[in-house]
Amino acid sequence: MTVTVLVPDDYGFAAVSRVEGARPLRYTLGETLPEGAETAEVLVPGFLVPKSEAVRLASKLPELKLVQLLTAGAEAWIGNTPEGVLLSTARRAHGASTAEWALTGLLAVYREFIEFSVAQREHRWTQHSTDTLHGKRILIVGAGDLAVELQRMLAPFETEVTVVGTHARTGVHGVDELPDLLPQADAVVLVVPVTSATIGMVDAAFLARMADGAILVNAARGPVVRTDALLAELQSGRLRAILDVTDPEPLPAGHPLWDAPGLLLTPHVGGSSRGSQQRAWKVAAAEIARYVTGEQPRNLVHGEY
Repeated sequence: MTVTVLVPDDYGFAAVSRVEGARPLRYTLGETLPEGAETAEVLVPGFLVPKSEAVRLASKLPELKLVQLLTAGAEAWIGNTPEGVLLSTARRAHGASTAEWALTGLLAVYREFIEFSVAQREHRWTQHSTDTLHGKRILIVGAGDLAVELQRMLAPFETEVTVVGTHARTGVHGVDELPDLLPQADAVVLVVPVTSATIGMVDAAFLARMADGAILVNAARGPVVRTDALLAELQSGRLRAILDVTDPEPLPAGHPLWDAPGLLLTPHVGGSSRGSQQRAWKVAAAEIARYVTGEQPRNLVHGEY
């Protein structure tokens, strides 16, 4: 028996074509579904597409059994996946790329590359000593694939890395230890998923516990951080931040975050690097292959992941 898989792009068509027992069917959101779509058991939403439209599409597929994402984040689908339909992510596809973004941001801030770039444009020679990432105390909040990749990349800088997860285990501190760990960190890197427990976890009290001059790095999702609380700390000059995500997102043109002092801001590009689609489809195709053979996909989301 052949399993029909709805795919949103040519990368997907090629990747699923190589899965024995799977038949890819190309679709485009907003257009009439191709003939045979009504038999689809697997739906793969496109990269960076309006999630609401993809969720609506899922509800119209009577034979749907699995939604396979191309991202590690599944917040748009939690509670919105049709009853009885499995949900799997592309965990392990983008961890290295996003960790590289976080590392780059820290290096740029500590070595003042932004300031030197401005001086270059203004033809000013501003030779002086800068700070360094070497030997810094880095607190990583979140203990998944991204945390593992970032810890690996930080190792050559002889940083002191502490990882916090939901529950304490070997090499990982429990989230209940955060109040005592925050004041000791030079930089706090957020790599948690969006759940009811993490939305707004970085509030005024969380930020107040961070050391003077510390850097908050958000490689997770915008709603994890209370924007007003972070703005207050940035405008006071006490903390610095590196953000790839914001709340709201996209950031409106007139939002005060654009002009906040001590902020390095990028437009949600942590996982968007050359080869990102191929990496995502490699994970997705493997998950689809498991489903086709009757196995459970490895990246299944169970409730609030």
